[in-house]
Amino acid sequence: MQNISSVLLLGFALLAGAVVPFQAGANATLGRMLGHPLWATLVSLAVSIAIIIPVMMGFKVSAPTFSGTFKGPWWIWLGGAAGVIYITAALLLAPKLGATNFIVAVIAGQMIASLLIDHFGLVGLPIKPVNLARISGVVMILLGLIVTQWATQPSRISSPPSKSMFSQ
Repeated sequence: MQNISSVLLLGFALLAGAVVPFQAGANATLGRMLGHPLWATLVSLAVSIAIIIPVMMGFKVSAPTFSGTFKGPWWIWLGGAAGVIYITAALLLAPKLGATNFIVAVIAGQMIASLLIDHFGLVGLPIKPVNLARISGVVMILLGLIVTQWATQPSRISSPPSKSMFSQ
């Protein structure tokens, strides 16, 4: 760590990561209540828009200039598509895999893709060659996925989970 601001930034990143499993569970329940997972995806994205607009107004963010973006690389538009894929996958898979297995699988997928992005300098990021240490880190995450999946096999679960305020 270079300074206290780095620690604060990492803390905020941890907080941002901590809300992701709640998003998956909330969207899964919303999908059941709305009758189809894609409705939950749409509602989730609409709520995101409803939240970000007042935030942008509060920060007095000026209107964008789109003219230059249409001349940019095709992949600059992938963020929205990735969001739809992630939200839909989360609400379909988290109830079947459980929050832990889903999130570990997501992290493993992110790490594998990140290695490729770094190594080849994709999507405008600087090249950071893959090395044995970085590959080893990803292998450990994959081993973690195997362990968490193995630990939740039906024969290994001793009792059903108790109801909580989040399971309604």
